[in-house]
Formats: sequence, structure tokens, C-alpha cells
Amino acid sequence: MKNKKILVCDDDQGILDVLEIMLEMQEFTAITEIDSTKVITRICENKPDLILLDLWMPLLSGEQILRSIRSIEEIKDTPVIVFSASVEGDDIAFEAGADSFIAKPFDMNEIVSKINLLLDKSSQRKTLAEL
Repeated sequence: MKNKKILVCDDDQGILDVLEIMLEMQEFTAITEIDSTKVITRICENKPDLILLDLWMPLLSGEQILRSIRSIEEIKDTPVIVFSASVEGDDIAFEAGADSFIAKPFDMNEIVSKINLLLDKSSQRKTLAEL
């Protein structure tokens, strides 16, 4: 799974910094975005292999962003992990089309495990589609 691109969107610079360091330690390429209004453009430009998305952000929520991702043909199949401190966050995330959910505060090992699991599933789907 080395060299896979992971795009992270959160309105908290501290969380972005920690996730960027953690992802790069796992040999992923981390792309971070703090401005929720720019994330769809960044996704279309960078074509990440997976997206980590905060649910509650100002201007555009993670739910709104996720619904947009799922409606754009070129990026609709990109795996998305939503994270949130909200009690109802998992229900909202899955209803909007998330592939996985992680509660804040999160465990780094859990994030890496879920990323690897979803990337494995995604590459298997692509392989099957090519047959």
C-alpha cells in the first residue's frame, strides 16, 4: 500500500498535522486541506486513493462534501473514512455514503488499519473490473 495518496480534510490544523505525520510514517503521500470549500477541487486535481473527512466543519460539512463526492462520476468510488466526535456521527456518515467511520478522539492504529482495509478492497474491486 506504499505510495498511495490519502487526502485529509479537517478544519483543525493540529489534527491535519498529526495525520500528515502519521500517514507519511506509514509511507503514504498525505494531501491536507483545511478549507472545506476547496476539498472537491483538491480531490479532482489529486485523485487520491482514499479520503479522510471530518464530519463537522464550517461552511461545508463533511456530510455535504461526501454527498458531492458520491455524485461526481470521476471520484464517486473513492473510499471515504469519516471521523467525528459526534454521538450520531456514524449514522450521518454512513447515510451520506461513507465507507467507514472513526470516532474522535481516534486511535492511530485504528486509522491505519481501516485505511489499509479499504485500500485492499478498492484494489480488489479495480482488479475484478479489469477482468
